[in-house]
Amino acid sequence: MRTLRGTYVHRGDRDRRRRKVRAGLLLTGFAASVGFVVRDSGPAEAKAEAPRFPVVIGSEAVRLRTELDAARSELDLANAQLARWHNIFGYSSTYHIGADLATSIYDISMAEGIEPELAFRLVRVESEFNERATSSVGAIGLTQLMLPTARFFQKDITKDDLYHRDTNLRIGFRYLRTLVREYKGNVQLALLVYNRGPVAVEASREQGLDPSNGYERVVMKGYKGRGVID
Repeated sequence: MRTLRGTYVHRGDRDRRRRKVRAGLLLTGFAASVGFVVRDSGPAEAKAEAPRFPVVIGSEAVRLRTELDAARSELDLANAQLARWHNIFGYSSTYHIGADLATSIYDISMAEGIEPELAFRLVRVESEFNERATSSVGAIGLTQLMLPTARFFQKDITKDDLYHRDTNLRIGFRYLRTLVREYKGNVQLALLVYNRGPVAVEASREQGLDPSNGYERVVMKGYKGRGVID
């Protein structure tokens, strides 16, 4: 029969035995520490002579717990980053856009409190992901912002600024989030105001007419989200 001494299997068994012994000592230390604190059956002299071993084990346990908590935090962070990249590459593939643009849309929508799925849908309908898009009425960039609207959120912004990807996305998503709040979570109505403007939408509503022009249905077709992130 082939001996396993010196192999990875043998070393693995040896390491596992060491970990078991270490765990056993740790548990023994915890039990002894608890017994040392709770037990009060002997004279003061006996208490004074109590072994210091549980204290040492207790300190080691605190150190190990601290290291374990740190490792868990690192694992949670790694899992969050993995989930983020998984989502970004998923949107990149779904909408046939570069990972760099998908990253900007995803990260900025999250920062501004807009669900990424709605953010990608908005940009697709507004500009087809064209950073240089300009409408006949002067709407600019990825989210098709009008300069006066953008200046409500950033007073010194220029037309050229709105062609910058991150600037345009940040202000566009912030504007949409503001509208969703203003209309008390009614994402469809917020989208209509985003597209048609508040004056046109409110005029239709005051006349008892349906303000919809179909825009919100195109953006939200098949969408099951809430629009915003609490």
